[in-house]
Amino acid sequence: MEDLDSVKEPFRQTLHGNLEDSKWKKISYIFFVLTVIFLAGSAIFIFLYFDNENNDDIITEWKWKPIGSRIKTRWAENLDQNKIWQEYPRPQLERKDWINLNGPWKYSIRRPEDLSPNPHDGYILVPFPIESALSGVMKTFTKDDILWYEKEVNIPKEWNGKHILLNFGAVDWKCEIYINKRKVGEHTGGYSYFYFDITNFLKDGKNKILLKVKDVTDTVYSTWGKYQPVGKQTITPNGIWYTSSSGIWQNVWLEPVNENFIQKVEINNDFDTQEIKIKFIMSNDTKLHIECYVKFNEQIVGENKGIANEEISIKLSNENFKPWSPSEPNIYIITAKLFSDSGKELDSITSYTTIRKIESKKDKIGKLRIFLNNKPLFNMGPLDQGFWPDGLYTPPSEEAMVYDIQKLKDLGFNAIRKHVKVEPFRYYYECDKIGMVVWQDMPSGNVDGSGSWDSTHMDGGTDSVRTQESKDNYYKEWGEIIENLKFFQCIIVWTPFNEAWGQFETEAVVNFTQKKDNSRLINAASGGNHRPVGNFLDLHTYSAPSYPLQYDGLINVIGEYGGLGLEIKNHTWKDDNWGYQVLNDKLELTNRYIEYINNLIELIPQGISAAIYTQTTDVEGEINGLMTYDRNETKIYDAIKGYHEKLISSLSE
Repeated sequence: MEDLDSVKEPFRQTLHGNLEDSKWKKISYIFFVLTVIFLAGSAIFIFLYFDNENNDDIITEWKWKPIGSRIKTRWAENLDQNKIWQEYPRPQLERKDWINLNGPWKYSIRRPEDLSPNPHDGYILVPFPIESALSGVMKTFTKDDILWYEKEVNIPKEWNGKHILLNFGAVDWKCEIYINKRKVGEHTGGYSYFYFDITNFLKDGKNKILLKVKDVTDTVYSTWGKYQPVGKQTITPNGIWYTSSSGIWQNVWLEPVNENFIQKVEINNDFDTQEIKIKFIMSNDTKLHIECYVKFNEQIVGENKGIANEEISIKLSNENFKPWSPSEPNIYIITAKLFSDSGKELDSITSYTTIRKIESKKDKIGKLRIFLNNKPLFNMGPLDQGFWPDGLYTPPSEEAMVYDIQKLKDLGFNAIRKHVKVEPFRYYYECDKIGMVVWQDMPSGNVDGSGSWDSTHMDGGTDSVRTQESKDNYYKEWGEIIENLKFFQCIIVWTPFNEAWGQFETEAVVNFTQKKDNSRLINAASGGNHRPVGNFLDLHTYSAPSYPLQYDGLINVIGEYGGLGLEIKNHTWKDDNWGYQVLNDKLELTNRYIEYINNLIELIPQGISAAIYTQTTDVEGEINGLMTYDRNETKIYDAIKGYHEKLISSLSE
């Protein structure tokens, strides 16, 4: 027995040791599995935390305020972050049912290699560009940055069964749109309206809208060509070049429609036959029925029925024929309903129009003039760049935007040259209502000095050298601008180029513009390089207006002059300021301005038919505005109104 026990004992010890090893191995294995599960769970938690649609990125409450210490307008002080630009954004085609998406959005700035915008950097107030004080961010945005926007929305139950359109007034420059992590589409061009039908990307409950934006402004980026259209924007502001406006800078909104809906309203009124001619462009080629009514002063003055995508004509009686002009800005209200073949109402919109005639024609002394409604009209207006010290490209509010237009009207101007910038639709609507003719510039690009500028000879100067991608960008965006704005009758002139900035293929560009819209005049090259195409020979003469080059085959105008500078303490953007000619006080500036108006009156018999004074307001370092940059001070006396009236009446017949 002892021998057997002595044999068993080592075996028991070995077995016990093996069991102990096995136990610890099992414990180690369990611990390892639990560790893996813990780490995997942590990773999933982190992913879900940063990707959760309800994630506030540690920001539980955001109270907007403008950023920076620079001057701001009085409208900035009264902004409510939840009530930004409340007016329906598209007055030419208005629906009652819509959701305003202006207000706080999440944002982040990332590098191209970053796959996700999370975690977010904070909140931005849309539609103010990220570089602006009113955005609540005011950060420089470079060519190597990606700007992400995010917002959650609930689609009303009443919209069930409808198609949901996501509308953007303007996003600078290239953007991709995602709904609930699925890509809807993309758009390029910083100055044109666009929309997407997002119906098939939506789900019940909350929906996440995500925008990915790229904007190289005036820097080189080979994929898009040497430069994109930028106007006066630059990432290095100096002199006549100003702070850039990247990302969303006009209204964003949602609206429900049926599968068949009115996509666009086209106006082709005939002044001579007293007919309002309207085409309601459908979302497809379906031949559906339209009922259209026209009102003036709340009274129906005409009605007709027709087919969508085909022109509907409404003849006005002599009694109800009310032409539009700056002195009488008459407006007709249009209502239209779209019906199915069975008589079911599919869409209902409100629009408006004016009726006027614009042409180039010789006056009684044989000079080519701008004729409005069969009468010569001297166009007297300011160069208007549409910049704001707090919102940059974006006015603080509609009230602020309208203030500029009405102020110019009150000073006796009848025209505005919208300089290398495009405004929101409501700007042109207000010009129609107030009575201001508009010269609309194409925002310039490719300003690299590759061409030469000659302002004193016909056919002088040389084209800028542009890549094919750059040319394509130009044609695409200019075409979209014309298509989006040609509804507005206040616009009477298209200006493709300014001072040879990126000017190329002028004759081809003029032909392109005419094909897009042959109902307006074309100022092919404001300030040079002059070409015998279009309707104008446009001279820029600083400071006094002059007439160094005459050309009988075109309307002769002074597209820029003046630039009288006056610095108003505590109302300047910075300390280092300039003007083309700096004066000492308001009285001296007013007297010099009146002197220039008298010069223009003397030039009218020689052929000058319009004059554009530089400029509406100071802009950043420029102090040659009629008003300070913050719009708090008018730097010229109201007496100029009488001189404007004398100037304009000098050309009347």
